[in-house]
Amino acid sequence: MNEATATFSALRPRLHGIAYRMLGSVAESEDVVQDIWLSWNGVERETIDNPEAWLVAATTRRAIDRLRAAKARREEYVGIWLPEPILTDEGASPEDLQELASDVSVAFLLLLERLTPEARAAFLLREVLDADYPEIACTIGKSEAACRQLVHRAKDQLRDERPRQTVPHDAHFVLMRRFADAMAKGDFYTLRDMLAVDADLSGDGGGKVSAFPKPMLGGQRIAQLFYASHLRYGENVLVRMARINGEWSLLRYIDGELESAQSYVTDGEKILSIHVQRNPDKLARIVRGLQGFSGRQL
Repeated sequence: MNEATATFSALRPRLHGIAYRMLGSVAESEDVVQDIWLSWNGVERETIDNPEAWLVAATTRRAIDRLRAAKARREEYVGIWLPEPILTDEGASPEDLQELASDVSVAFLLLLERLTPEARAAFLLREVLDADYPEIACTIGKSEAACRQLVHRAKDQLRDERPRQTVPHDAHFVLMRRFADAMAKGDFYTLRDMLAVDADLSGDGGGKVSAFPKPMLGGQRIAQLFYASHLRYGENVLVRMARINGEWSLLRYIDGELESAQSYVTDGEKILSIHVQRNPDKLARIVRGLQGFSGRQL
C-alpha cells in the first residue's frame, strides 16, 4: 500500500461520516467517497500541503452538490422522508455512543434537512468537526464573514428543536427496554403512559409499503396504533433492541421479516417522538448487517 492509498484508507471513515451527516443516505455517502477516491488518485500530490484538509474539503463540496440534487428529488418523495438508519458498532464505548447520539441520531439528521446545503455543511464543519472559520471558508468557497453568518443562522434555526439537555445513555436504554417489553406484550396502558401527551410519530414507507402521509400526533393515538398491531399480528411480532445511529432503538419483525427500524426521542422519562423507517430499500443494509446480530430480544 503506497502512502497516498494509506492516507485515504485512514481517513475514509471520517469522509464517510461527513457525507452521511450531509446526505442521510449510506448509498449516496459511499458514492461521494468513491468519487473522492477517484479524484484523489488523479490529483498532483505536490500541489497538496495538507492531505486531510484537501480530502475533507473535497468530500464536503461533493456532498453539497449531491444534497442540492437530493433535495429536489425529496420534494417528490412519496410520503415522509426519513434518513437511512445505520447499525452502530457494538464495540463502541459509552462515550463514543453519547457523541454519536448527539450528532448523527435520526432525529438530528432530520432536523438538518431544514438547512440549505451550504448552511448544513458550515454548521457540521463548525459544530461537529470543530473546524475553524478559515478552513470552512476555504471548503465551501465563501468568505469567513459569510460562513460565520451561515453558522449563526443555522444555530438559530435549530435552537428551538434541539434538545436542551442530553439524556444519559443508560436512562434512554431503560426507557426503550420498558417500551419494547410493553409493545411485545400488547400492554396498551403502559404504552400510553410512557408516551408524552403530545408525542408524535413519523413513518417512511417510500411508496413501497404503507405509511402515514403526515405525522401522527398524540400519545393516546400512537399507543392505540401499537396495540392494534399487537391485536392483528399477535405472536408473529418480535421486538429487538439495537443501537441505531448511536442510540438504543427498536427493530420490529413481523412473520420473521424486519418490518421497521424505530428510533426514539425521549427526555429520559417520556417518549417525545418516534421515527419509524419502513422503506425496504432503507432497511436493506440493516438486514444484511444483522448476521451475527447480538441485539436484545423481547
